[in-house]
Amino acid sequence: MKVRVSLSALLFFLAGLSVSPAFAAMQTVTLSVPGMYCEVCPITVRKALEKVPGVAKVSVSFKDKEALVTFDDAKASIKKLEDATFVAGYPAELKGAKAK
Repeated sequence: MKVRVSLSALLFFLAGLSVSPAFAAMQTVTLSVPGMYCEVCPITVRKALEKVPGVAKVSVSFKDKEALVTFDDAKASIKKLEDATFVAGYPAELKGAKAK
């Protein structure tokens, strides 16, 4: 009987590993990217954001100086998005966020 209980527990545990986290979801945020000064800047910002694991879609507006990013919040975070644009030379922050 102990073997069956242990085997059942092991199977239940392994089945749980193959399922994505219950709270993971796609999230869309707008980042303010004020340092874009030319028509080529949005391409660099878009490419930097697309390299972040979990990012599904990126749209960058030079006119509005914003990036709209859709990502899996189990794999990416706003901090990772901001870090990616910073490393590319275009510091960004969540639109509407207060200065740190």
